[in-house]
Amino acid sequence: MNTTAPSRHGGLRDFYEDPAVPVASGTPRSLRQARMLATALGTAGTAPRTVLDIGCGDGTAAATAAPLLTGHRIVGVDWSQDALQRARARLPYAIRGELTGTGLPFQDGSVDAVLFSEVVEHLVDPDSALDEIRRVLRPGGHLMLSTPNLAAWYNRALLLAGVQPVFSEVSLRAIHGRPGREVVGHLRLYTARALREFVAASGFEVVRLAGAPFHGVPRPLRALDRLACARPSLASILLLHARRT
Repeated sequence: MNTTAPSRHGGLRDFYEDPAVPVASGTPRSLRQARMLATALGTAGTAPRTVLDIGCGDGTAAATAAPLLTGHRIVGVDWSQDALQRARARLPYAIRGELTGTGLPFQDGSVDAVLFSEVVEHLVDPDSALDEIRRVLRPGGHLMLSTPNLAAWYNRALLLAGVQPVFSEVSLRAIHGRPGREVVGHLRLYTARALREFVAASGFEVVRLAGAPFHGVPRPLRALDRLACARPSLASILLLHARRT
């Protein structure tokens, strides 16, 4: 078992620019999130909507969602040049942008929906990130956010046993004290309640909170993981749909 990541000396930015760091999420989560967004947007008709996939990684999630969002314009956004190079093989539009510093290269209120798939847990300043997302969304625009659940059913058992929860990390160099193999740079984790409160406090109306399975759950436990999705507070992944107020 290899529990170490490649040596890194330049901090978080160099960590995420490293091609060895995983940038794709599981297909079940992507499909569930895409179905939620497709229902919210409706058919494209004569007025296709602009959807940003912020933190698009290698474009896998957006490419998975594209067949359910036919007619709408999906734009991948990431600040990792390596990820964007791979995303351009899957998406017609993939541009560089970031949620801090100079911000996203879009005008105020110019975007209809944002996919924010398992990005918020990597951010030093998630408050400013949601401020920037709110800026580019039109009033009533949709935010589809997904993130690992700190209170997933197995994490509750692990904590009771004194084991570090899955998804949490104490180092960028190796896994310590918890199951798993990959170091992915998680800085923040949310429960269902905390995520609702955080998004609402950032100027959004929470429409729906759903659950999704995690592709990393061992095969013998995957049926149980799917069952847990019926109760989002226990699910592996939290899927939140909110609208800009």
